[in-house]
Amino acid sequence: MNHKRLFIPGPVETRPENLLALATPQVGHRSKEFQELYADVNKKLMKFLHTEQYVFLSTSSSSGVMEGGMRNLVNKKVLATTCGAFSERWYKMGLENGKEADQLAVEWGKAVKPEMIDEKLKTGEYDSVAVVFNETSTGVMNPVKEIAEVVKKYPDVLLMVDAVSAMAGVDIDFDGWGLDLCLAGLQKCFGLPAGLAVFAVSEKALKRAEQVENRGFYFDFLSFKKYHDKNMTASTPAIPHIFALNAQMTDILAEGSARFDRHARMAKLVQDWANKHFEVFAEEGYASNTVTCIKNTRNISVADLNGELAKHQCTISNGYGDLKEKTFRIAHMADTQEWEIRGLLSLIDSILGH
Repeated sequence: MNHKRLFIPGPVETRPENLLALATPQVGHRSKEFQELYADVNKKLMKFLHTEQYVFLSTSSSSGVMEGGMRNLVNKKVLATTCGAFSERWYKMGLENGKEADQLAVEWGKAVKPEMIDEKLKTGEYDSVAVVFNETSTGVMNPVKEIAEVVKKYPDVLLMVDAVSAMAGVDIDFDGWGLDLCLAGLQKCFGLPAGLAVFAVSEKALKRAEQVENRGFYFDFLSFKKYHDKNMTASTPAIPHIFALNAQMTDILAEGSARFDRHARMAKLVQDWANKHFEVFAEEGYASNTVTCIKNTRNISVADLNGELAKHQCTISNGYGDLKEKTFRIAHMADTQEWEIRGLLSLIDSILGH
């Protein structure tokens, strides 16, 4: 197989041992063996996310759980904060699901600040806030911990967090910060193939869901809880992914806080390089620890650069949507090591003649 080493922000490179875990012989999803598997991985995820509440598994993309959040947790009106292409999905999903929704938009490349949200919540119009932890399209990491402190001032408001390209790359204290929904897919910082989503839900959020009509069927959070209490999933899950997740969580917990330190060091490597030769797209102080978006100040052909990188069996990501060729992105997440990032940057230097 002519495989290119992935330095794109998902799907990411998966270690061979985790690919092998996917090939574990199957068990029935209503069997005792599956219940034991589910209980084991759930215990690890709860420890990892610092929660004594609920962590569910969804055989879907993260977008499915985002839509589930809109259907289950919005009863009055949602404040959807947007700072790029993926956070804008929160707003679109609210409208498409018939919810009252307002958009708090900032310029792409900028971060959503806590005081902006505070100003909106003072009106009393909202019962929920949706934010993205790490905007994959712009390389901006929003200050979720500080935003959560603001939301705590409004006891009737739930905080929903898309942590798709943050979870397992930065430490998330679900209970300590007071989050109500925090979700991610496996194909980014977890370092596993796409197809399964992980999401933590608060008791407060589940109580809200009890009051909401038309929660849907597949993403009904109360249905997730009903089966979770039996160490099962409501519908047939992606069992191979759960075997792989269980194996990977053992390694992630063994790495501990060093995992987050490694992500921070890799981010600094890329961002220092970017500022030397180009410019980091994210505003200062809010650049991501998992993916760097680089402003194409030299007007190179990103497509041509990727063509040259392909000759060396690796690939980076062009800018997303309207940012195509205006930016490019280098992911530094999951099980990527510093030496791999140094090697990639040296290769790009040689191609561009730095």
